[in-house]
Amino acid sequence: MTEAAAAAIVIFVSFNRGRAANLITDVPGIRVGHAEDARIASGATVVLFDKPATASISVDGGAPGLRDSALLEPEMTIDKVDGLVLSGGSVFGLDAMGGVAAFLREQGRGFAVRDTRVPIVPGAIIFDLLNGGDNAWGNVPVYWHLGYAAATAAKADFGLGSVGVGLGATLADLKGGLGSASTITASGFCVGALVAVNALGQATIGEGPHFWAAPYERNGEFGGRGWPQSWPHDVCALRMKGDAAENTTLGIVATDAALTKAEAKRLAVMAQGGIARALRPAHAPLDGDTVFAASTGTALEPPSLRDLTEIGTLAADCLARAIARAVFEAEALSFAGALPSWKGKFA
Repeated sequence: MTEAAAAAIVIFVSFNRGRAANLITDVPGIRVGHAEDARIASGATVVLFDKPATASISVDGGAPGLRDSALLEPEMTIDKVDGLVLSGGSVFGLDAMGGVAAFLREQGRGFAVRDTRVPIVPGAIIFDLLNGGDNAWGNVPVYWHLGYAAATAAKADFGLGSVGVGLGATLADLKGGLGSASTITASGFCVGALVAVNALGQATIGEGPHFWAAPYERNGEFGGRGWPQSWPHDVCALRMKGDAAENTTLGIVATDAALTKAEAKRLAVMAQGGIARALRPAHAPLDGDTVFAASTGTALEPPSLRDLTEIGTLAADCLARAIARAVFEAEALSFAGALPSWKGKFA
């Protein structure tokens, strides 16, 4: 038996015996950190890579808010990143990437330019400024500090639901949040997803508790309700927050397979399917739906074309599962008129 085959068996057994955490950090070389401010009902989440990771991006929503995203395109020079950031706060949240960059610079991380280093930390933001939080933070760069704190807190185990960037997230009818999921391919490659669900529409079907992502659920990770026994007559009716650009679902998918930047781009494109499987509507003019894809490259063998197809397919599945888990694990905000949580309404 080759070393690669033995490693694949170990990973497969770990997943099926429940030793994996069902988090994006099951992909070796990844840590995740959260920071929140309850007063403003917002926060930030950071993904840090132990070593620079190959990364790219797919933007399918019509109203994105991004920082340093252009460098992730395959034709651009920089091919690796030190971290990725998802933040609340709309345009103000773009400061969070600066806080993470400051932390990484202290660690000696970054792209070398003569005798200095420049951390590469792209990111994206959700709009959560109208969820009831106090936005009167004056001239204090609150999101810079949230980014720095999230980077400081990065570890393998992390919370889901109303944490980090998910604290202030909402859907049309329920509290949104932060979700994650992972799986393994037939060849032993690990695939994981992380998502901030602040969607325009719904993750659930009609007025009931069933998730659109139900066919992809594993081990009752978001309640095990499956499909509804009978389908509402208005199941396809469009339910939205409103007509303003107050929405975005942000995803990060990752694998330990060694990918080129172009292959990471294709992974991000394929993973966008997970948003369409789990949310209705998706990729709308009022959404900023964005997916980052990253490769830590720690797997022992290179992926074949078939492997790349399976990695992308499972990344979309993981993203759909993570979306449902985000809503399932969320807790309602404490403000008057706040949207209910899934558990508060249906459990």
